[in-house]
This record gives sequence, structure tokens and C-alpha cells, in this order.
Amino acid sequence: MEKTYSVVIHPSDNVIDAIKLMKDYLKSKIGWFNSCNSVAHITICEFKIEESQLPFIKKKLSKTADAFTPFQVYLNHFNSYPNSGAFFIGTTEDSENNLVPIMRKIHETLKSQNLKKSDNPHLSIGRRLTPENTKIASELFTTIDLQFLCDKIVLREFDPVKKQFFVIDAFSFGSNPEPEFVQGSLF
Repeated sequence: MEKTYSVVIHPSDNVIDAIKLMKDYLKSKIGWFNSCNSVAHITICEFKIEESQLPFIKKKLSKTADAFTPFQVYLNHFNSYPNSGAFFIGTTEDSENNLVPIMRKIHETLKSQNLKKSDNPHLSIGRRLTPENTKIASELFTTIDLQFLCDKIVLREFDPVKKQFFVIDAFSFGSNPEPEFVQGSLF
């Protein structure tokens, strides 16, 4: 059976809790909105595969994550994508420079899948907000200063009944970069 999966970066529990409070506060002001109940995360990609392919995908993600080295991610500003109605927390430039290569490596690792890719690291507060609700969010939330240790990627499965993703596995960064292949000489 084909299922939908996503690969994300989960922040620390204290950042997840802080984002939940923000989403709950926004919900108290504007009512229900897309992603109001989703756990805070930075999306890397989403894809559909047959469930039988899952062990192969997990093996690829584990090997890829093992090569990454943990680093701090700093979330320091709010922004929005007016066309999609997304209101989100952005990362510092240094954090983005560390996150983007990881995101691209995961995309490359899963390239045989029909991926919905995210190339811009951000942590969504709300999605598909009306322009009025985006304005309310931007007035409620003006400053932010959060950080967490990025030390793993998370694989989630979509529950079509609850319409939410849930974690099915995590792959820790092992700080074991793959050795570069060097062409040897016989003479």
C-alpha cells in the first residue's frame, strides 16, 4: 500500500513547546488554521512510496545521516510567504548555510522518489493563512530568539485519518563523513 512520508528536522523539546504555545495563542486569536496542530519542524522533503520500500529508504537515510556532524540552529526572525499564506520563523544565515547542504544531500539520496522538496529552511507557524490572518500573526509575533542542536533527521508517516504526520524513526548524525574516493596509481 502506498503511503506518504516526510523527512524533517525536529528542534529540541523546549523549542517544540515554545512553538506550540505560539500556535495555540494564534489559534485563540484567529481560530483553526492549517498546521495549528502539527509539531514544530523544518521540512526537508515529502514523498509517497509503497510501504514495502520503507526498509530501503530507512537504510539510505541512516547512512546519509551518519555522515553529518551536529550543529546549532538559530531561529531569529519571523517572515511570511504571502502567495501561500505561510507565516514562519526563519534561521540565521549561518544556520541556513549549515542546513541547506543537509537538505540537498537528503534530496539527492532520495532522488528516485517523486519528492516535494523544501530548499529554504524555515519553521512554519501557520500555512494557508488569509492575508488578514498573516497580518494578525505578524503583529502578535515580532521578535524571536530560539536555538537548538541539530543532531538528527526524522522520518514521519502521514495519518490520513488524523491528517497529521507522526514520527516513525530518527537517524542521528554520526560525524562520520564518507572518505573521498582517490584514484590510485599503479606506478
